[in-house]
Amino acid sequence: MASQEIETLTAALSRLPGLGPRSARRAVLWLIKRRETSLVQLVDALGAVREALVECQTCGNIDTTNPCGICADSRRDAGSLCVVEEVADLWALDRARLFNGRYHVLGGRLSALDGVRPEDLTIDRLLRRVEEGGIDEVVLAMNATLEGQTTAHYIAERLEGLAVRITQLAHGLPVGGELDYLDEGTLAQAIRARRPVS
Repeated sequence: MASQEIETLTAALSRLPGLGPRSARRAVLWLIKRRETSLVQLVDALGAVREALVECQTCGNIDTTNPCGICADSRRDAGSLCVVEEVADLWALDRARLFNGRYHVLGGRLSALDGVRPEDLTIDRLLRRVEEGGIDEVVLAMNATLEGQTTAHYIAERLEGLAVRITQLAHGLPVGGELDYLDEGTLAQAIRARRPVS
């Protein structure tokens, strides 16, 4: 049996995504063995982030500066705005380095079952950003779920009267995917989004 402090650390780590109790225990043992280097660095890094963490008031990203590094970057295309559900979606898209515009984080998606309404998200802030001008295209990068697509449809309707081009991420077959292993929703979306072969 480990001490209460070690058990508390193990329990805290086991709540992280991708870490169960066994993986958390292995991580704790690894940190204990390297307590003079890795454990001290981890504690210092966690403390520094805890003190400096802020939400960007422009886009909703989480960073250590406000505005965040993405909003402050003058090399980015200010005319393209990519709307995502969560900060994790922003980080995933930006890590791919395929979109050079700015972002807007909604803070979730519409869901009648969970009681998430339009006023619970940052949709009004998004509309104000578009109304201020300078944005030519809004890319709706919602997840391919019923709630994600409902959210995208709602936002598209709210943006309808504004002078902005509204686009959406493509949905359908993943690269390397085999038809036999795909769910019916993915196959249906791929059939609906079919295009001519050039």
